Amino acid sequence: DEVIGCLDFGFFLYEIFGFEPRLELSTRPEKRIGTDEMWDAAESALEGALRRKGLAYELNEGDGAFYGPKIDLHMTDSIGRSWQLGTVQLDYSMPERFGLEYTGADNAEHRPVMIHRALLGSFERFIGILIEHYAAEFPLWLAPVQALVLPIADRHLDYAREVQAELAAGGLRAEVDERTESVGRKIRDGEVRKVPYMLVVGDREQDGGVVAVRRHREGDVGQMSASEFVEKARASILRRE
Repeated sequence: DEVIGCLDFGFFLYEIFGFEPRLELSTRPEKRIGTDEMWDAAESALEGALRRKGLAYELNEGDGAFYGPKIDLHMTDSIGRSWQLGTVQLDYSMPERFGLEYTGADNAEHRPVMIHRALLGSFERFIGILIEHYAAEFPLWLAPVQALVLPIADRHLDYAREVQAELAAGGLRAEVDERTESVGRKIRDGEVRKVPYMLVVGDREQDGGVVAVRRHREGDVGQMSASEFVEKARASILRRE
C-alpha cells in the first residue's frame, strides 16, 4: 500500500507538469547486500504493487540499488530522449543493519521495511528536464516571465511601469522592456524569449487606460484594461494553462 501511495503521488506530480512516466522495475544487481529471501520479498512487493495498479513497466534486470530493488520513473523530453527522474526503492537490508524495530498493534517487536522515495530526483535535474520537455516554451502558469510590458516610446514608460505594478500586485510575474528599441524589435525579442503575453502601450493605450495584448505565437488579442488582463491571466493560471 505504501509503494502504491508513492506511485500515486508521483503520477499526481507529473500530471501537473504534463509528464507521462514510463516505468522500469530494476532487480537485484550482482553486487548487493541482504539475503536472497529479502530480495525475493522486495522484488515481489514492487511487482505486486505495479500489477495491482495495472501499470505497464519494463524489466531492467540487475540494475537495482545494492540494498534493494526499485521502480524508476522515466520521462521523455521534446525530442524523444528518455530521462530517469523519480524512484521508489524497497529496502529490507538497512533496517536490519541498523537494528531498527517497532512495537506493532500485537504488542510484539517487528522490523520495518524502508522505502527510499525521490519522486522528482534532484531539483536541478528536474528543472533541466522540464526545460527540455517544454523546449523552453512554458505554459503561462510556469513561465518565469508571464507578461512583458512594451512601451512604444520613452513618454510611455511611466504608464508601462504602472501597468507592470498592477500586474505584479495581481500576482503575475511581469517586466517592462525599457530599452530604446522599436516596438517591433521588442516584440520579436519577446517572441524569441517565448514570453506568453506582451502588453504594448502607446498614446492610445495610455489615454484610454488600456493595454494592447499580444499572445505568444498568436499575435494580437485586442485591447483591455490591465485589471481585466490580470483577471483573465489568473483564471488561466488556476487552470494551469
